[in-house]
Amino acid sequence: MAALTVIRFVTLASILMGLLFGSVMGQNCGCAPNLCCSQYGYCGSDNAYCGTGCRSGPCIGSGGGGGGGGGGGGGGSVGNIVTDGFFNGIINKAGANCAGRGFYTRNAFLEAVKSYPSFASGSQEAAKREIAAFFAQVTHETGHFCYRDEINGASQNYCDPNSAGNPCNPNKKYFGRGPIQLTWNFNYGPAGRSIGFDGLNAPETVSNNAIISFKTALWFWTNNVHPVMNQGFGATTRAINGALECNGRNPGTVQTRANYYTSYCNQLGVSPGGNLLC
Repeated sequence: MAALTVIRFVTLASILMGLLFGSVMGQNCGCAPNLCCSQYGYCGSDNAYCGTGCRSGPCIGSGGGGGGGGGGGGGGSVGNIVTDGFFNGIINKAGANCAGRGFYTRNAFLEAVKSYPSFASGSQEAAKREIAAFFAQVTHETGHFCYRDEINGASQNYCDPNSAGNPCNPNKKYFGRGPIQLTWNFNYGPAGRSIGFDGLNAPETVSNNAIISFKTALWFWTNNVHPVMNQGFGATTRAINGALECNGRNPGTVQTRANYYTSYCNQLGVSPGGNLLC
């Protein structure tokens, strides 16, 4: 009886260890990029893995929730594309004394992107291109996430007194802040109302709250840039700063933005497509 008891104990312990190991494997899955992590933590490519409950990979429908969070479209979870390596590869190029170091984080981005399900939606190729485009523009706007605020921005007001519903606070300035360098009262007002902060009376929130900061970038992107993604990367530059850069106004800057984009597309394993300049 004693020997039988020991055998039962060992068997039970083995089962428990197996369940624990399976749980850990299920949480981290570790599938190849072309495979899905199923709701039970196994890798595969058919509907049982990529359908209902799919955690990560090229999930069918709204995409998986794995990889650190952040939903994407049919191209899979944004978190699986914007890996630690990808994100840190950008921000680590900023100087150690940059205001953005320690402020802009991958976790803050993934938390913010949950509010914008149309971002990086569609096919795997479309999702990767949009992510590459977003981070290319942000890289240029912030110097690899170095800046929270526009350089010498405090010397600028950017108040349009004719913007209906967006009265300027005389004690505030609406210079560029955040990943996309949100500028002007006619952007701060609507962004604040959409996201849930007082953009007109507390525009500095964009520089002080990392999640809101990323949300303003994604708000601007969703409303102004996402609709032109199918026209090529050059159209995204035109949507962001076309009046100052496109049509030969600043070809060097336009090329720099495009260079970042093609570099990130290469990292993500997707072709950049055409119409890279504006």
